[in-house]
Amino acid sequence: MRKFGLIGFPLSHSFSKKFFAEKFFALNIDAEYENYAIPEIGGLNDILKIAQLEGLNVTIPYKESVVPFLHHQSDVVQSIGACNCIAIREGKLLGYNTDVIGFDETFSPPLQYHHQKALVLGTGGAAKAVQYILTQKNIEYLKVSRTAGNGQISYSDLNQDVLSNYTVIINTTPLGMFPNINDCPPIPYEYIGAKHYLYDLVYNPAVSQFLAKGKAQGAITENGAKMLEIQAEESWKIWNG
Repeated sequence: MRKFGLIGFPLSHSFSKKFFAEKFFALNIDAEYENYAIPEIGGLNDILKIAQLEGLNVTIPYKESVVPFLHHQSDVVQSIGACNCIAIREGKLLGYNTDVIGFDETFSPPLQYHHQKALVLGTGGAAKAVQYILTQKNIEYLKVSRTAGNGQISYSDLNQDVLSNYTVIINTTPLGMFPNINDCPPIPYEYIGAKHYLYDLVYNPAVSQFLAKGKAQGAITENGAKMLEIQAEESWKIWNG
């Protein structure tokens, strides 16, 4: 039996295990996919010792800290310093990033001429994949975090002037993800309007508080469900490549 899995912490929100279990059943593939909730990245070594794995997905909070464990990095991983997919061949860990493909394909369709500048909420591994695609599309972006500095502003810096200039807002944080469905990024939603496009990498619930508040103001909205499916399929291609 072929074995695959997901590392992260916590993994109560995970989509991947159900997705791959259904895929393996539908295609009659003799394989299993397990969740490995490890409280620190060093636990990866223990998993590799006990499980004969062919591939791993990587989620919060290890997309960046897993990079030093890799024996080979794709060009994208080298460029952004974040990995969410690992192929394991002859004991070697080969790192890839399929988030960039998933985000690119699902982010682009609603873009309009006035979507020239973006706010990227969060600074983790997923944010780096988003920033990579924004750069490819020549969309200027500004990073937003809890504290200002290092080329980023804080949430408290967001005001009507900033939101009038940055009409794309992308949430790369887990704020609002199940079970904390009442949470949302602390932005001034009253300044959002019909010209705004809000994209949330959160997929559970389908309409997060971030998207609900944006939609109430007339904004275009998109969640991360389709992105997750695409990146999962890209992972499967890599593991079978």
